[in-house]
Amino acid sequence: GVAFRALRTEMLGLAIAGPKARELLSRLTQDDVSSAALPFLSFRAMEVAMLPVHVGRISFTGELGYEIWVPADCQLALYQALVAAGEDLGLRHFGARALNSLRLEKSFGNWVREYRPIYTPGEAGLDRFVDVSKPDFIGREAVLRDRAEGPSRRLVTFAVEAGDADAIGDEPVWHDGKVVGWATSGGYGHTVGKSIALGYVPRSLAAATSGFEIEILGERRRASIAAQPLHDPAGERMRRG
Repeated sequence: GVAFRALRTEMLGLAIAGPKARELLSRLTQDDVSSAALPFLSFRAMEVAMLPVHVGRISFTGELGYEIWVPADCQLALYQALVAAGEDLGLRHFGARALNSLRLEKSFGNWVREYRPIYTPGEAGLDRFVDVSKPDFIGREAVLRDRAEGPSRRLVTFAVEAGDADAIGDEPVWHDGKVVGWATSGGYGHTVGKSIALGYVPRSLAAATSGFEIEILGERRRASIAAQPLHDPAGERMRRG
């Protein structure tokens, strides 16, 4: 069998992202971090700044990026090493609001907001990550049933004519004068210059790109479903070699 242990605060993480992220990482390790050796979505144990870490080639920003997980008592040393090594690369700090803006532009869902136990993988657009060829696992029958019947709702991305206030989550979504769904999160996409919201609508409306409104602070704002992420829809930036 397999046993899981929650590490909680035993391991802490830092993320680096941007077109020079690989160059920064390579300055602090003797491991090969080329795209061939550490491809997108891979995870590996190595030493960075002479510290034992686990590096994941993943990105919540939509850019080339890495998550670096380190024992808690080594995080400060790792942070200081990254800042020093990145000084001449133009390294800048970024926080949760910048990250939220970037992930909305990529239609990346967030745990608790878009991804919760009440949503099925098919509804959340995560069905491709579920391997039903495995002999058995908790939830397998539910996944098969959802695939056979089709999900009742879909997670979609809206471009919103928001005016002065963006959606933040839990706003009603209207279509042709009726409430049909809800926004799960939202914000402003600074790269694309648009207000963006993610939300769930009935499957029958997921392809109806127009006719939507999102009620923000009591006022309905026109919205349209984006058929693909608003920025770098092919994901080339985070997969770059």
